[in-house]
Order: sequence, then structure tokens, then C-alpha cells
Amino acid sequence: MDVTTVGFGSWAVAGPGWRFGWGATDDAESVEAIRHAIGSGVNWIDTAAVYGLGHSEELVGKAIAGLPESERPFVFTKAGLVWDPADPQAAPRRIMKPASVRREVEDSLRRLGVERIDLYQVHYPDTGESLEYAGDGSGPVSPNATPLEEYWQVMADLKAEGKVRAIGLSNHSPDLLDRAEKVAHVDAVQPPFSAINRSAAAEIAWAHAHGTGVIVYSPLQSGLLTGAFSAERVASLPADDWRTAHRDFTTGLAANLRLADALRPVAERRGATVPEVAIAWTLAWPGITGAIVGARKPGQVDGWIGAGSVELAPADIEEIAAAITESGAGDGPARP
Repeated sequence: MDVTTVGFGSWAVAGPGWRFGWGATDDAESVEAIRHAIGSGVNWIDTAAVYGLGHSEELVGKAIAGLPESERPFVFTKAGLVWDPADPQAAPRRIMKPASVRREVEDSLRRLGVERIDLYQVHYPDTGESLEYAGDGSGPVSPNATPLEEYWQVMADLKAEGKVRAIGLSNHSPDLLDRAEKVAHVDAVQPPFSAINRSAAAEIAWAHAHGTGVIVYSPLQSGLLTGAFSAERVASLPADDWRTAHRDFTTGLAANLRLADALRPVAERRGATVPEVAIAWTLAWPGITGAIVGARKPGQVDGWIGAGSVELAPADIEEIAAAITESGAGDGPARP
């Protein structure tokens, strides 16, 4: 698959009423944002079954329904986070048992309205436990957890059967990727990665060495690197927005906002927006294929759509590295 360097991420359009929602959304506006991204040249959409407890996949399906085959984007989704319909606010559980995965893929195909999923990804390693928001995929492991070799074989079987076109792993460490590669080739990985959260550098290097594609999520760190955030805006986030309790928006907020401000001079020199520079920084890392960027309104797409054509000079990279160090934002290496 020849994918554009930016893709549309549909976590934020998933709506309220579940543990990791972003507050109230307008479904019609969300569909319009997806269609605007496609019309602007984006040729892939990334979603997940758990986003909105199926609602995000339904919106993606609605947005692409009726598009001619030549205009239809690739659709990527994920399995492995299973929720209790009777308790939507409970944290979903990490489950990759073969029967559960096969049930999930059929549900996703139905919600998306497609005959085949272009990239099917394991959302998190199976621990058999509930998921509390953790970008590193860490957490306790239950005796009931499914071994990676077993669930990755199921993913490979789905590919062989034609249910999915390619298979990938999200939030999996290099040692887990090594184990998976012995079972079947890892077509793609999806780690979190931004100028704030640089902790996935090792996974990206692994993929670069193994001929594996890399699509990174949260390159704008959930909005912090758009240049549009302030302490006042964070304070006004609705109570049902997951960001209100996350360290990036609490104890780490001041450092993160300092880093976002430091991107402005680079953006001005490059004739780009702050979000485009933040995304271009991730794309400058060897091995990264593309970046997943969310939007809840069509106008937000316009703020980042040009990221793939922003060429950062070595001096820009060094300036950003210095800002990362000086701000104290996040963790991980400060430059590619």
C-alpha cells in the first residue's frame, strides 16, 4: 500500500459515553471532517473498534460509503480491547483470544461496511487485564492472558484468509516484535510518537531494520503541539474528556506548552503551521512511514494537511532538540 505521509485518526470523533472519550462531538461534523481530509488528498483512515465502543468505525463507514473505488481510502482498524456494553465507562480489557479476535474482525467489517480491512492491528499486548490509559502498553499480566505467538498466528491466519490485507502491532515493545516476527512478518507497527513523547524510538528503529512500516499516533500529543492550547483552555476541558486527568495536561503541562511555543519560529521560517512542523518533526525520523492526525472539524484538517511537504533543515532539527531539552518536556531522544 502506498500511503500518504499523513492519515486521518478517528479517536477524537468517537463521541462521549465511554472511558476514553474526548467530550461531546457532532457526528455530522465528524463525517464532514473525514470527507474533507479525503478530498484534501489523505488516502488512509486509522480507527479502532474500541473508539466510542464501535461508534468511530460506524462514522468511518458512513464517511466512505458511496465513494467510487478510485477515491476510497485505505481503512486501518484495531482489535484487542474488549468492553462491557452494560458498563461503557469501565476500562476495556486487553483480550486477544482467537475466538474473540474472530468475532471482532466480523464486527469491524460490518460497522465499516467493507469486505476487507486494509491493515488490522493488535491495539495492545494481551494482558487479560483492564486498560487504564498508558501509552507505553505496560500493565499487569493475568494468568489468562493469550501468548503473543498464539494471537499473532490468528492475525496471520486472517491475512491468509483474505479478511485483512496486512497485519500490524500497536504499543508493542521490541522484544515482543522480535517474538512476533518469528511467527509472521510484522507489516506495520503503530507506536505513540511526538516531540513530547519520544519513548518509542526503539520500536521505530526495530521496524526500520526489519522492513516494517511505521505509522505513529498522537504526533500532536492530543492537541498540545497545535499551538492552540493554553493553561486556560486545559482548565475549560469538559469533565468527560480523558485529557483532564492525564499527566501531559496536568503536571507536565507547563513544559509541554513551552515546547509548543518554541515551534513557532520554525513554523514562521518554513511558511507552515505549528502543527505541520510538529508532524514534520516525527516524519523526519528514519523508518517512519506516516503520522496519524485527528480532527473533529473540517477546518482542523486544513491546519495540518501540509505537514508531509514541510522540509525541516538540520538547523531546524537542532533548534527543536534544544527546545526539547530546555523545556524538559516528555522523554526519549531529542533528535533523530
